Formats: sequence, structure tokens, C-alpha cells
Amino acid sequence: MLKNDINKYNKPSEELLQRISLGENQCQDFKFAITDSKKIAKSLSAFANTDGGSLLIGVKDNGKIAGANIDEEYYMIETAAQIYCRPQVEFSHKIWNAGNKKYVLEIIIPKGTKPPYKAKDEKGRFLTYVRVNDENILADRVIAETLKRDSSKKNTRIEYSRSQDFVLKYIEEKGKISVFEVQNYLEISKIEAENILIDLILVGLLKPHFGDKNGIYYTSI
Repeated sequence: MLKNDINKYNKPSEELLQRISLGENQCQDFKFAITDSKKIAKSLSAFANTDGGSLLIGVKDNGKIAGANIDEEYYMIETAAQIYCRPQVEFSHKIWNAGNKKYVLEIIIPKGTKPPYKAKDEKGRFLTYVRVNDENILADRVIAETLKRDSSKKNTRIEYSRSQDFVLKYIEEKGKISVFEVQNYLEISKIEAENILIDLILVGLLKPHFGDKNGIYYTSI
């Protein structure tokens, strides 16, 4: 067993219980067990692409501590990070004593320095995910390209055009806009529409939102 950082007391760590009481959120996810490295790669990449976060393995969705098989779970995470994420997602770990001979494995994923991090899906495609509240959401090309270009630390300059002016005025009137609406109203290709939104995000004029049914849309900052 990986034994570093194990609390030697028989009762659960108060800090662990407090963390669990917060529930799943933007920076924390519960996993009863890891049964598929490919699936957990989605969570690793989403945390790395957003604000970073922790997986508490051995905890059910309702917060009940079930305990983890530390060695097996760690191996699955390592496989996910190294093989099913591109680029490789870096992580550290901590082992919590949960009492009654149960342990919780915490996998700590920092915000990545080389986004976008992609995870391999069931069809062999590497896709970009981001963490939104307590969910891992598939990002569109606008989000993925924004992550990539924003991480380069280069200043973005754009030549203000009628296309950008249309987007900003449309949002002022309607409150939000989607890639499809930019494409449809300007009668341009999808890539051209996406590039307009990418530029406006990078210069700090727009921000993305993730709707339940309407997909990703964009509003003014």
C-alpha cells in the first residue's frame, strides 16, 4: 500500500469529513471506485483545463465513505493521466484514514500549464473537457482554442471589423449569442464564426456559458 500521508488515528480525519460535507463542486469530485482509466481521464483533463481540483476516491456520490483499494485505484489514475490524456496530466496524491480500516485516496490535479488537455473517448478521439460546477463538460472549438492561445501568454490584437461589431450589438440586444447564430446571421462558415468569438474572448470582451439544453453560448463581460 502507498502509505505516505496516512493519518494513524482510528477515527476519520476531521478535515476529510469537512471536505466531504462540501459535496461535489467546481474543484472536487467523488468517486466510489475507478473501474475504467479511459473514463476517469475525462475528469483529470477537465480539472487541468479549468481551475484544478481533487478526486476523492472511495467516497460515494451521497458523501458516504466506502473506502478505496489504494494500489489499484492509483494505478488506474496513473494509466489515465499518462496514456489517455494528451498532454499528460500531472497530479499528486494523499491518503486519508477514514476509520474502520478504510482509506480515501485523494488525487490532486493542479491547473495545467499546457492546455488544452484532451481525454481519449470510446471512439479513440482526443476531446477537450472543462469543469463547470460539478460536471465535466465537452468544450467546443472556441473554448479549446481559447485555452491554447491564452496559455501562450501572447497579447492578442484584432482589427475591429463589422463582424465583431455585429456580435457585440447582437449580444447587447439579445443578451447572448451562439456560434450558430454568428454563422447564420453573418452567412459565414462555422470556423469563421468561431474565430470571431475566439478573438473577442481573448481581448476580454466576451465570456462563455454552458447551458443545459442550448449548449455553449457567449455574453459580454
